[in-house]
Amino acid sequence: MRADQQNSEEDAIKPSGLNLEPSNRPGLSIALMATCPPRQCGIATFAKDLEGALKAAERSVSIHWAAINEPSCSHAYGPEVRWSIEQGKPSSYREAALQLNAAPVDVVSLQHEFGLYGTWGDPFEDHLPGFLNALVKPLVTTLHSVLPEPNPSVRAAVRRIGDRSNQVIVMAERARSLLVDVYGLAAGKVSAIPHGVPPTERRGRRRVKEQLGLLGRTIITTFWLVDPRKGIEHMISAMAMIRIQHPGALYLVVGKTHPELIRRDGEEYRKRLWRQVADLDLESHVSFVDAYLTQPQIVDYLLASDVYVTPYVDPAQITSGTLAYALGAGKAIVSTPYLHAAEALAEQRGLLVDFSNPAELADATLRILDDPFLKLRLERNAYAYGREAAWPRVGERMLSVLRSAASQAPGDVRPSQVAAATIRLPVAAVPMAIPA
Repeated sequence: MRADQQNSEEDAIKPSGLNLEPSNRPGLSIALMATCPPRQCGIATFAKDLEGALKAAERSVSIHWAAINEPSCSHAYGPEVRWSIEQGKPSSYREAALQLNAAPVDVVSLQHEFGLYGTWGDPFEDHLPGFLNALVKPLVTTLHSVLPEPNPSVRAAVRRIGDRSNQVIVMAERARSLLVDVYGLAAGKVSAIPHGVPPTERRGRRRVKEQLGLLGRTIITTFWLVDPRKGIEHMISAMAMIRIQHPGALYLVVGKTHPELIRRDGEEYRKRLWRQVADLDLESHVSFVDAYLTQPQIVDYLLASDVYVTPYVDPAQITSGTLAYALGAGKAIVSTPYLHAAEALAEQRGLLVDFSNPAELADATLRILDDPFLKLRLERNAYAYGREAAWPRVGERMLSVLRSAASQAPGDVRPSQVAAATIRLPVAAVPMAIPA
């Protein structure tokens, strides 16, 4: 393949609408219970994007937030935040339920991550029972984590959520199977709707690299909040091998350190990564962008990336927003086989490698960089898959579930109305005349 031909085929992306016109159906009042920007948190980013997608799907929707604050902390929220919850204080969750009961709210959308609604330990200390018992409004719960081997206290916490919710949403079919087979939730109560991503269209990658001052470099990227679960040290070790064959390769670690990690350990993990880079003489091949990114900034770095890597070390991770974004951007992806990646990168949508294995990370990355046909095939298959998870489509399906729940009694479920909410993403690779 000629270089000019490869540049024309080697596409990047930019934000774009999907021309989905919002409807004018009667208004639905939704209470969104989650962390909220400016709190720096993956759930907050997801919830804010969800808010925008729901409003885009239906003009008359009204959304108000019950925002979860860190202990002894408050944020300068906008007028959309009507209620505040103090994380770690069970009575605060219950009080929020009473306030929601008294408000003109049709349905509550609860975004659940264990650390926001309890204290880790054995047993897990669940702070939600008071809320679940007091709330009389219809409830739809999105589970951002589903542990494949829960201890009894975690299983009981999820069962309580399932019993009280009109509908439970997860972001992968594997998570849906776990809730039914391991946790014992009714199959009709669980819908699989993928993690939303910015809708995109293709344009040249070279131009974006030039805008970011990265022209001439081969860009490998990992982004979002930095913490040890990301396995970044293993990809840094891999760069010592990659640079031998690709002297222009640059690994970008884009994102601030996770705020919870900073509160607990300061910047010790990031400092350890800096020392590793210096010890391996990789200062010209590894760079840190220490910033909490807006969605447009995230998209810019994805536009510039030749390979996206999620070297995560937790096999049980069931949802990864960064992986979803990379699929939506049509990236060639290398990942460890945590649950979300194993499902999403099947059918030639990415390359999977063993956990904590720098040699395999290097080998998979080099396979992509050295084989433009493989690179293009992975990018096109990822992009086709990611298009089905674009926020306008996800917003429509989320709204359908919320509207259905709003018409039900608390804890009720009507399976016939739920079936259409589950999105079946493409399982076949995009047909292409490219050699294997």
